[in-house]
Amino acid sequence: MFTLDRLRALDALAVHGSMAGAARALHITPSGVSQQLAKLERESGHRLLEPDGRGVRLTHAGRVLAGHAARVVAQVATAEADLSELRAEILGPLRLGGVGSSLRALLPSALATLTETYPRLAPTVVDGEAVDMVPMLVRGELDVVLAESWESRPTPLPAGLGVRTLVVEEVRVALSEAHPLAGRAEVDLAELDGSVWAACPEGTDPYEALVQALRGRGVEPEVRYTVIEYATQLALVARNLAVALVPEMAQRPCPEGVRFVPGSPALRREVLVVWRAHAWSPSVRALVSALSDLVERRRDGWGGGDGRVA
Repeated sequence: MFTLDRLRALDALAVHGSMAGAARALHITPSGVSQQLAKLERESGHRLLEPDGRGVRLTHAGRVLAGHAARVVAQVATAEADLSELRAEILGPLRLGGVGSSLRALLPSALATLTETYPRLAPTVVDGEAVDMVPMLVRGELDVVLAESWESRPTPLPAGLGVRTLVVEEVRVALSEAHPLAGRAEVDLAELDGSVWAACPEGTDPYEALVQALRGRGVEPEVRYTVIEYATQLALVARNLAVALVPEMAQRPCPEGVRFVPGSPALRREVLVVWRAHAWSPSVRALVSALSDLVERRRDGWGGGDGRVA
């Protein structure tokens, strides 16, 4: 019989990759994690760990059992959350992170509703990119992340996370009104060969999605301007210094002199709300519900295009 504490230790090691990381996540000592895993090896009759430099890694048997452990831990957490919701108040810290455009479009209204309904809730918010914030979520430094996943480059998410798609929206090519293609009803991305691009920094989801979309049309983009904020990218576009790919949520506010033209092939971005599956607390559940309700009320779009809501 495998005990829950030992399965939790194995799941934490699989997620965090080290005894020290698992210990921090479980709020016990590394030797405590080691003892739990040694007992689990004896109970399972299989060697679950093997040396890896100065640390350890999972054997094949360890990876097989870790997959089962993740599902058991998540199911138990869901059961605990369901029971605690029967009596728990929604209060205390709620740590949120997200990409700027979705934070601006979704979070203020959702948080206003939540804090009015639950005045003892204390949310905090940081912005950034999914490539940085998803690891923070996995480590327990954030409770919820608003992430993005582009059709041309889907975002990989590690096991053990709960995910809900909030919005599926169109991504358009932002052109200066002075650009030769600005009057077109549609622009083939191949026609933008030789253009100067503005984009989010290299390594972020928007940058990699731009590169993949253009390479799919035989174009190697020349990205001269790397800035996180779409507002700055649009300011560059307005002065005819660059072109950009801009999702619907990020198309407002917009300076004068910018046209948003559908690309060919069509491009889309998903906005996701992500949380740790074993930390489906009443506060997290309330936020996800508030975001979903907000999106349902805004099915007519975000004021910048023809995005559709999932």
